[in-house]
Amino acid sequence: MNLFRFAGDMTHLLSVVVLLLKIRKMKSCAGISLKTQELYAIVFITRYLDLFTKYYSLYNSIMKLVFIGTSVGIVWYMRYHKVVKQTYSKTEDTFRHYVLILASFVLALLVHRSLGVIEVLWAFSIYLEAVAILPQLLLLQRSRNIDNLTVNYVFLLGAYRALYVFNWVYRFFVEGVKVRWIPWISGLVQTALYADFFYYYIKSWRNHEQLKLPE
Repeated sequence: MNLFRFAGDMTHLLSVVVLLLKIRKMKSCAGISLKTQELYAIVFITRYLDLFTKYYSLYNSIMKLVFIGTSVGIVWYMRYHKVVKQTYSKTEDTFRHYVLILASFVLALLVHRSLGVIEVLWAFSIYLEAVAILPQLLLLQRSRNIDNLTVNYVFLLGAYRALYVFNWVYRFFVEGVKVRWIPWISGLVQTALYADFFYYYIKSWRNHEQLKLPE
């Protein structure tokens, strides 16, 4: 494992910690898209089915269990916790995420590494993760008051994906790994979706202003 991959994993994990800190300590999920969180839960559950068929390392297994457990836990908090669910911005979280699920599944049936249940679901999870942030970005555009924890959570998610792109570049040139078209192209698409957010995040940070995305 190279430094970019490890940094990406830790940044991803930190984004989850930041979100859970917001939910548990503040008892609030204001500004957080439940639809994005549901998409991530689907992503991790379908991607990590190989937990039951393959063993890579203790680190790998622990990280998979952590991401499955935390994603499901976050969805539970937002849907069923008697205090947290009342802070959910339902009227602003209107993206039709089922369209993303359907489109990703159809694409996985058409473009995959090999025809098999686990392989098709793996491809589906890659495609779905690439666009899972869209409901959250739309919600940020509509929200008037965005707290720092929410902003930092989205920034860390984008940073995690950017670090993974560097990881792929490193592996290609240094380790001689062959191009893996499905995750690499999907990863580039996902990173590109954060470009506008990164611009306004850096701008607001430099000017010491509250982040506000254009509608």
